[in-house]
Amino acid sequence: MFELKSLSKEGIDSALQKAERYRLLNEPWDAESICLDILELDPDNQPALITLLLAITDQFKTEGGARTHDAKKVLKRLKSEYHQAYYTGIIWERWGTAALSWQSPGHGRMTYERLRKAMGFYEEAEKIRPAGDDSAIVRWNSCARMIMRLDYVEPPPEDDFRPLLE
Repeated sequence: MFELKSLSKEGIDSALQKAERYRLLNEPWDAESICLDILELDPDNQPALITLLLAITDQFKTEGGARTHDAKKVLKRLKSEYHQAYYTGIIWERWGTAALSWQSPGHGRMTYERLRKAMGFYEEAEKIRPAGDDSAIVRWNSCARMIMRLDYVEPPPEDDFRPLLE
């Protein structure tokens, strides 16, 4: 229908700053669009890939699990082993916190399981983090505090099996 216009190579840095601002303004769709424009010109631009991944995860609360697949596709394009582990944690954490807003049956257990999964990836990232980068620790602590603070975010019982027919 439309032929999209291309950015100039000189405009990439400015466009990336705009994408980050749109995320801060809670307009992740606009940030995602800008990142896609940048990646058309520079497919391996790591800051644009990270911003794109974050913009996608910003949409989990409204789009649900449908966007997790998109986030994981972007994740595969990150080159750093640390970033792979850290942003996998981000995906699981944000998917878990999104479940809190859905108020569906079992959302507390679903959140718990996803936060615990995120915490495992943060622990992996912590082991290989660059010197002075405590982001994985900060995120791990945030997940732990959420689990400890919200009494309905709990693991499923050990004996939760109930046959459908007896």
